[in-house]
Amino acid sequence: MRLSADDRRSLKRVLQRRRAAIAPVTRGFPPRVPGPGRRAEGLSQEQMDELLARARGTYNRLENGRLAHPGADLLTAVARTLGLDEHEWTFLWRVTRKENPPGALHGSAGTDVAGVWRRIVEGITGTLVYLSDVEYGVVAHNEDFRAFFPRRRAPANIMRWLLLDPEARTEVLVDWADRWAPAVMPHLRQTVESRPRNASLARLERDVLADPVAGPLYRARAAVPLPYEDGTELPVHHAVHGPGRLTTCLAEPIVAPGARLNLSIYLPDAPAPAPDVRPDFPPDRFRDPV
Repeated sequence: MRLSADDRRSLKRVLQRRRAAIAPVTRGFPPRVPGPGRRAEGLSQEQMDELLARARGTYNRLENGRLAHPGADLLTAVARTLGLDEHEWTFLWRVTRKENPPGALHGSAGTDVAGVWRRIVEGITGTLVYLSDVEYGVVAHNEDFRAFFPRRRAPANIMRWLLLDPEARTEVLVDWADRWAPAVMPHLRQTVESRPRNASLARLERDVLADPVAGPLYRARAAVPLPYEDGTELPVHHAVHGPGRLTTCLAEPIVAPGARLNLSIYLPDAPAPAPDVRPDFPPDRFRDPV
């Protein structure tokens, strides 16, 4: 696969800038000394080959966009060696392989969400809104979200509440085993697989598997493609408004890959129609007068 001239220039600019920022002495090489010709600062391409344990010229071909469909292991090694951030990591995959990376580069991605998100989320009214980090910790929420829960107490970790809280499973989330668990469990499974070094996610999955109610369902129903679609409706019992449905949309903040912005509209169930009861008057009341 040949890269366009624009893609080659963009790729070279990003990688060369990162390479120039790394002093060779920090990676065990002698300092670079001025010499004839144009020399980039920082690590040389030959030094990159050594650090990557690759044949001479491999990194040069990658940086110049002349390495067709580089492997995931090479891209990962390059990204870690150069200290790319999550956005540069995604860019590297999209430019060289025309696809998104299979997961985050750094295990901490999605755990640090900017404080401005808290102000935005807390200011939204009329919709249940919360922001969770990659570990499903609730970072911010609005008053509508808090009012949804019994005793107006929002959970610290939304996934732990959804799957392990007895009150959630029996009182708040209607048809939990048949509707909620199959909709939620694949999200946890996919997140754990995409962050294999995240201890908090691994502990959460272990707790779910050890639970006598959630564990069997998780083993049977979590390893499937995500069943979620924007506009999904699930039955609930609102702490204030009673039985109804949550219609939900999900989004991911660009600055925090793996974090989730959840917006849900609560719609109350229509009240049951009143029974058609007619008064039982004595038949002679309606007789025509003689």
